[in-house]
Amino acid sequence: MKIASYDVTALSIPELDPLANMPEEDGRMRPVVILRIRTSDGIEGIGITFYGGKLSGSLKVAVEELAELVVGDDPMRVEPIAEKLYKAAGSHCGPQGIFTLACSAIDIALWDIKGKALGQPLWKLLGGHRDRVPTYASGSLRRGLTHDQAQEAAHTLVEKGFRAMKTQMALPGNPTPAEELKRIQVVREAIGPDIDLMCDINQRWRPEQAINIGARAEDVRLFWLEDVTTADDYAGLARVTAALKTPIAGGEYLWGIAPFRHMMEARAVDIIMVDIVRVGGVTQWMKVAGMAGAFNLPIVSHVMPEILVHVTAACPNGLTVEYMPWMLQLYKETPAIENGELVLPNKPGLGLEFDEAVIERFTV
Repeated sequence: MKIASYDVTALSIPELDPLANMPEEDGRMRPVVILRIRTSDGIEGIGITFYGGKLSGSLKVAVEELAELVVGDDPMRVEPIAEKLYKAAGSHCGPQGIFTLACSAIDIALWDIKGKALGQPLWKLLGGHRDRVPTYASGSLRRGLTHDQAQEAAHTLVEKGFRAMKTQMALPGNPTPAEELKRIQVVREAIGPDIDLMCDINQRWRPEQAINIGARAEDVRLFWLEDVTTADDYAGLARVTAALKTPIAGGEYLWGIAPFRHMMEARAVDIIMVDIVRVGGVTQWMKVAGMAGAFNLPIVSHVMPEILVHVTAACPNGLTVEYMPWMLQLYKETPAIENGELVLPNKPGLGLEFDEAVIERFTV
């Protein structure tokens, strides 16, 4: 079996909030690039990437140019393909940025092909540690909402059966620590004491701010504080992690696998979070998971639960899946949630199929 052809499509999809119907900004769109790789045996694997922003046109071209390089290769041999792409372009313009984003789409599609060729779902190919994995609602409690809107959205998420959810601090303007804390306090009031609550800062605090506000937040009993300061300030993150009782999560903004070694060696965070398109795809995500396991650290996903459920459930240290519904509208069917857990699909590969009507509607 060889890679025979490919097709790359640029999309612009609406950032909806189907979980609580509380979007932070009406009409916001997200550029996405999707990939289909077809084999000589008639198998089609799908991949996806994003974060291109205003360079999303360039990202589409990068996916096309890298995909052209692997036509004729064996899709089951993902490591030689990754090495080939790095030698062709990554050593010159990588490993960060558009090169890695493009490689990730290819790697995801290759693993989809591998699963379909072998008749196995991806999570089983990667280890199959469990067939259900906890999940938490994300994207409904963003910092642009009012406190009243956040409470309403939090109520809705509880009513829908979520046992965990994420909100944000580092609120707009220049809030005092007390004003920052008000957000998590009103959400905690809305959901009660038994729902796990995470909070994302998106790198917007300095370490001393994180220590100050994080210490004041401890009575809210956060499950974790996420990305509290600049992602590669490993010493600063380590100061925060050592100072607070609340676990610190981080890593979604890191590119490739090497920075995770530095993060773990610095004992910078308690929980490793990996973005699959910034790290380089399924292959590299699983390498970071193994690395985290060696450091006795749990690993969690970032966005795209329909794909990340496979890798999180595959490894023993997979903790939970972020249920961020940005891309769900692109597929005919996505994994179901039961009792606060995602149920792993038994269809081969990713178990996903693009909804062609939706793809056509959002193609640019």
